[in-house]
Amino acid sequence: MKKITFLTFIAVIALQNLYAQEQPNPIPTAAPFLLIAPDARSGGLGDIGASTSADAFSQHYNAAKYAFMPAQYSLGIYYTPWLQELTNDVFLGGVNFANRINERSSWSASLNYFNLGEIDLTDSGGVPTGTEKLNEFSLDGAYSLKLSENYGMGITLRYVRSDLGIESANTVITPVNTFTVDISGFYQSDEENFGDFNGVWRAGFNISNMGPKVSYSTDGQESYMPTNLRLGGGFDFILDNYNKVTLTTEFNKLLVPTPNVPFGDGKYLQPDKGFFEGMIGSFSDAPGGGKEEMQEITWALGAEYMYNDAFSLRTGYFHESKFKGSRQFMTLGAGFKFKSARLDLSYLFNTADINNPLENTLRFSLSFDFGELYEIY
Repeated sequence: MKKITFLTFIAVIALQNLYAQEQPNPIPTAAPFLLIAPDARSGGLGDIGASTSADAFSQHYNAAKYAFMPAQYSLGIYYTPWLQELTNDVFLGGVNFANRINERSSWSASLNYFNLGEIDLTDSGGVPTGTEKLNEFSLDGAYSLKLSENYGMGITLRYVRSDLGIESANTVITPVNTFTVDISGFYQSDEENFGDFNGVWRAGFNISNMGPKVSYSTDGQESYMPTNLRLGGGFDFILDNYNKVTLTTEFNKLLVPTPNVPFGDGKYLQPDKGFFEGMIGSFSDAPGGGKEEMQEITWALGAEYMYNDAFSLRTGYFHESKFKGSRQFMTLGAGFKFKSARLDLSYLFNTADINNPLENTLRFSLSFDFGELYEIY
């Protein structure tokens, strides 16, 4: 990775609590890689996943969906290049595994690894002094249980390590080690007849990455974990035995305090609160009032056409306010199923004025379903 990329990244961490009211006012967090959509299926749907049908990668979006997955076992592998136009050694990759124990319950686990590349170090005279590798990863496990025929809940425990320090440079940035918890719920209706077609309703929520504040530095300054509320709903139009169209929408909001403590010259610091108090207060703490609170909600729309459960075409749109990060993009995707294996691909088209790290990047994920089969609806 080029040195300028590393310096920019460190600057963001070091100054992450300082913003101007007249300027964009995004919400800073530690370990933001935890919010990256990992798989290509959701990547083709505008990063939607709270209320889509269960698959191998449900752990990230809504672990409660695993109690509704069609196979006894599901294994998923994904790989996503990151900042591909700037460097070739930054990527996000991982593996997911789920086991539906019986008709009512399942357990699952996943490993997500974010490689930030190699950093070539030099002294003040430009003489090489060594190389460092930066990375972040999470390891988690979940249990999901159907509370009724149509509704289930899940709980996830996650270990997170974020290593952004360079020991050979005597940096003040230290590794972060912490635990977080997710609580999720998922509803899936029985198949209903609507005249010319059948249909299935779905809805889901996930409150992810709930955990204590962490510190990257020895000076005691703490950052909030990226606690996030995800809400979604969708409907399957089952046209016949071969053709199905799914429409889905989703909303996300960080449950993290907005910078609102005056710091002079119209600048603000994040308030120093406990993580739970910060979660509750995050709905009403923006210095811009209700208007800014609404800007903190991202929304997305996704559509998927499936033929004979073997071939899928997808598209989606994701929108975030220009004052809160300005992630705005359209996506296209496709899926191919070969017996028990499924390959998903997606591509992102940036629609915002700022660059997107996934611009001009082809993402892919591979999953396998095996063992006993269960009824989907």
